[in-house]
Amino acid sequence: MSTVETQLLDRFEQHVEELKQYCSIASVSTDPAYAPEVQRAARFIADRMARAGLERVEILPTDGHPAVTAEWCHAPGAPTVLVYGHYDVQPPDPVELWSSPPFEPEIRDGRLYARGASDDKGPSLIPILVAEAFLQREGGLPVNLKFLYEGEEECGSAHLEALVAAEAKRLAADVVLSADGAMWRPDLPTVTVASRGMLALELELHGAGKDLHSGRHGGSAPNPLPALARLLATLHDDAGEVAVAGFHDGITPPDPKLIEAIQASGFDPQGYFATIGAPAPQPMPTAEELLVRQWLKPTLELNGITGGYGGPGSKTVIPAKAGAKITCRLVAGQDPDRVFDAIEAHLRQHVPAGVRLEIRRQGPGSPAFALPADQPVLALTEGVLGELFGQPPLRVAMGATIPIGGVFREILGIETVFFSFSTADEDYHSPNEFFRLERFRDGLVGWARLLPRLAGHSRG
Repeated sequence: MSTVETQLLDRFEQHVEELKQYCSIASVSTDPAYAPEVQRAARFIADRMARAGLERVEILPTDGHPAVTAEWCHAPGAPTVLVYGHYDVQPPDPVELWSSPPFEPEIRDGRLYARGASDDKGPSLIPILVAEAFLQREGGLPVNLKFLYEGEEECGSAHLEALVAAEAKRLAADVVLSADGAMWRPDLPTVTVASRGMLALELELHGAGKDLHSGRHGGSAPNPLPALARLLATLHDDAGEVAVAGFHDGITPPDPKLIEAIQASGFDPQGYFATIGAPAPQPMPTAEELLVRQWLKPTLELNGITGGYGGPGSKTVIPAKAGAKITCRLVAGQDPDRVFDAIEAHLRQHVPAGVRLEIRRQGPGSPAFALPADQPVLALTEGVLGELFGQPPLRVAMGATIPIGGVFREILGIETVFFSFSTADEDYHSPNEFFRLERFRDGLVGWARLLPRLAGHSRG
């Protein structure tokens, strides 16, 4: 064990306490009410980078939430690695379903429960702690290291592309290592080599100019709620497939290696539905069918529906408006702009008479991402994971969206390799999010072993 690993493990309990402090900050990026907490999280991570011994630590403003950058670039001839992470988190709602308050971190059964513990505060704290250990134990880093942590990943990274373009010289590197992402299963080491893209929008149907008494106006005034239900029902066919003309245009066939990974995964459909607490469908889909849906097929999902009165008891009202939030996960070949145009055309074509439709797009969206199979840093990360877990990792796709791969490839001309120690079952985006402390420890050791190996990676 290296002296760097020894320090990290000797200080493990101290680092867990730091992670608890970090997770106590309610840095919810999508809700303006939490803006002061987002700023506080940016200051926390900037201060931690500075205390680690990193240089040029700055909080960079954007038109939304700020980003935090830092670097240590005193390894002549060694490659430069850009570490990506994010300090913002998802909303904690519904708070009543949490077993402990979402921003009061609590350890139970070897797990740290808190919003953001797994996505992405635990994984993103790891490389900072590892850099500190190298600087304190060895007086330097084996590679040139830069950091970019943003505060808007959980609300679409709307200003990331402009920030990277404006700071391209500062962020120039040979490869990106993402602390964000997740392994697929806790019992199987994996590396993510592909992810789906994203498009988000919301719509509102407007009826009368104000809420109306349902006795006085029922039967004559337009009601946006049933109109919304009819409109949303047109988006899918009876088999659940997206029924929007043009939605699937341009899709390219998936990498055959991902099909091979699906077939080798040992995925248990029955166990999957039991884990998520859902009734098992009949007939039961095969493992391959389920994983193709999760990794390789596009989706159009309803994320929320609003309208009328939802409080206790009843309120006899015809609401003036009703709305829905929609996100689409996109696969290779789909263009977010064309998909949005197709959905908008479908909604306008099918909107019921008597109501007015408004559609708002949430951010630019992002295309799907795939990492070249021969990327050399990918092989290095696989070697480290194989050592840590005692078996070769499986290359997998991610059903979720991390837009950074396309941004860094287009603007900086470099690829992004995911090296996260979260796992997909840790309930991020849901109540009772947690991070396994064992994986926190694995991550510290894994990053400590990977950085010296990157020093031998050829630049460019």
